[in-house]
Amino acid sequence: MGEIIDGALYTHARPGGGHVYLGLRLFGELDGPFQLGNPGPGGWWLMVEPGVQAEGSPEFIPDLAGWRRERVPTLPERQWTTVPDWVCEILSPSTRSYDVRIKRPFYARLGIRHLWLIDLEARTLTVSELREGHWSEVAVHHEHEALIRVPPFEDLPLRWSWLWRSLQRPMP
Repeated sequence: MGEIIDGALYTHARPGGGHVYLGLRLFGELDGPFQLGNPGPGGWWLMVEPGVQAEGSPEFIPDLAGWRRERVPTLPERQWTTVPDWVCEILSPSTRSYDVRIKRPFYARLGIRHLWLIDLEARTLTVSELREGHWSEVAVHHEHEALIRVPPFEDLPLRWSWLWRSLQRPMP
C-alpha cells in the first residue's frame, strides 16, 4: 500500500489481522447510527480505507474516515476530493511512527477536525480535536471502559470494551 504526502512516497505492507478486525468492528459500530441513522442521528458518510485526494497528496488513505453530509450531500462517484471531518488511524507496530510523525501533522495542515488514534498494543483510543491549527488531546480511553462518548460521535455511546472482545492480547 502506498501514499504520497507532500511529494514523498510512503509504502507499507497491508495491515495485519488485528488491525483489520478492529477497524471493521469500529466501522460496524458507527455505521448504523451515524451513516444509516438506524438507530441514531445519521448525517455522515463513513468509509474504510478511502482514497482521498487533497492538497499535498494525490492520494492518502486513512484507516477510517467520515464526512458530514451537510458538507458533502452526495456520495462521490470516484475518489474523495473533500477533506474528511473525522479520521481514525489504527496504530500497529509497522505504521505507528508514520501515522504519528507524518500523517498526524498532515491531517492538521489539511484542517481535519477530529482524529482518533487507536493503539493496538496499549489498547487505547486517543481522541484529538483540531484547535487553531494544532491538535488538542480531548480524551484517552482504555479497553476496559464499557461505554464511551467520543467526539464527533458523542450523540450515542460507543461500546468500546465490546470492540476488543474477540481480539487476543499480544504475547509478551
